[in-house]
Amino acid sequence: MQINSTALKKIIIRKLGVITVYSTTNYSPGKRQNFFIHAFKEHWQLYLMLLLPIIWYVVFLYVPMYGIQIAFRDYMPSSGFLGSEFVGIKHFQRFFESFYFGRVLKNTLSINFYSLVIGFPIPVIFALLLNEIKYNRYKKLIQNITYLPHFLSAVVIVSVLQLILSPDNGVLNMILSSIGMEQKNFLAVPSYFQHIYVWSGIWENMGWDAIMYIAALSAVDPALYEAATIDGASRFQKIRHVSIPCIMGTIIIMLLLRCGSIMNIGYEKILLMQNSLNMDASDVISTYVYRSGILGAEYSFASAVGLFNSVCNFALLIFANTMAKRFGKTSLW
Repeated sequence: MQINSTALKKIIIRKLGVITVYSTTNYSPGKRQNFFIHAFKEHWQLYLMLLLPIIWYVVFLYVPMYGIQIAFRDYMPSSGFLGSEFVGIKHFQRFFESFYFGRVLKNTLSINFYSLVIGFPIPVIFALLLNEIKYNRYKKLIQNITYLPHFLSAVVIVSVLQLILSPDNGVLNMILSSIGMEQKNFLAVPSYFQHIYVWSGIWENMGWDAIMYIAALSAVDPALYEAATIDGASRFQKIRHVSIPCIMGTIIIMLLLRCGSIMNIGYEKILLMQNSLNMDASDVISTYVYRSGILGAEYSFASAVGLFNSVCNFALLIFANTMAKRFGKTSLW
């Protein structure tokens, strides 16, 4: 391998998923060496920075996988994991044959698909519209206002909803009463629950979810917009033919990640909004696991339900990534 030592060249070597850049002044042609060791010695500070997140993932994500086996056992805390009786797929069969199986599966899928179809495009549209604002002061003000709800706790969000939708002194019912319409207890009507949950979630997370798209739009080459302006393109045409194609890769990646968690719904907000009157529409897998696993102390059964949920998410992610790879160039792997 002939390399001119006086020329400023770089050799890019891929090892273990890490791209390390070497200057030719530090590389001796013809001398075999372990590139990974050489890279670690030269950039040990960067590799050391990876140590904390790696430890976090191992301790909190991989080590707990050892406990998955209780989904296949009648777990007794006094007997431990290995000492509890092995029962195979007994708890899975119990869940599939349960009266609640159809209800919780239907509610989980319907809420998530509703949120995906309605809630996913809105941050993209918001980021595109925000990108069209030329005054940075107003743009930053709007960004800060839309970010704030994301940092509110579920308790605060549900309290705001109750103040708005309360049947006695709620703002919405006061407006309905003033125009002669009948007041309603919206949180007690099952048909309203999903709409309230999804649209309040959009209000809560729209600004935060738009951050990735705003960052992607900031990296678009301004020369593309200038060329479109010279060609006589309108603002809408610039969005359609310049902005959207440039961030399409980011949109697909975020969509794939959403597909990988389509069976997941946080139980905190659901439980705070849930009552005996809207149970038919609000009971989802996470609340079912909470009732059976924590309140009912059925740890093996709850683990089996949770494992079923995770396997479904994994299968949906594989399917979505396969479709994205088949019909486009962007995918997670």
